[in-house]
Amino acid sequence: MADNGQGRVQDRVLVGEFGRAHGVRGEVRLKSHTGDPAGIIAYNPLEAQDGARVVLATLRPVSGTHDMFVVRVEGVATREAAEALTRVRLYVPRERLQVELEEDEFLQADVIGARVEDEAGNVVGRLVAFHDFGGGDVVEIAPAPSIGRRPNALLPFTKAFVPVVDVAGGRIVVASEGLFSDDDDAPRE
Repeated sequence: MADNGQGRVQDRVLVGEFGRAHGVRGEVRLKSHTGDPAGIIAYNPLEAQDGARVVLATLRPVSGTHDMFVVRVEGVATREAAEALTRVRLYVPRERLQVELEEDEFLQADVIGARVEDEAGNVVGRLVAFHDFGGGDVVEIAPAPSIGRRPNALLPFTKAFVPVVDVAGGRIVVASEGLFSDDDDAPRE
């Protein structure tokens, strides 16, 4: 099974990822990627990337966050067992999502890996991930091979920076002139 990092593993959709162990009684932190972050528990049982069945028994929010929780997992009762879950990604089979999308809505998993074009239609990269560092979604874009070796770029995921998301066409359009230009390497004065 190929995992693209944040989206699909065949017909599964990434819905969360375990963080570090919390305390000594087997609790673990969980970052939810679902539209309603607390709703992740309704998708039980979940699947780990290796296909193992994971059932969230309890869920409580981490203070000051909207998508981080401390959870208890069925069968996990020690800190050592919780530590073994660190960085384990959790998936749901696509058919269980039962999501009715509006015309301009999409699942992030459906555009991970999409080609990224500038407004002139030039391919500038590939969308590798969505991130939320607390200020709204950000897209991470890996440069196209034709651009050369450059670090990945991060852009706010807003209509101003990403005016077109074409799921059927497997592409997004970015409005960011010089996204991977040589000027990025120039020292700031």
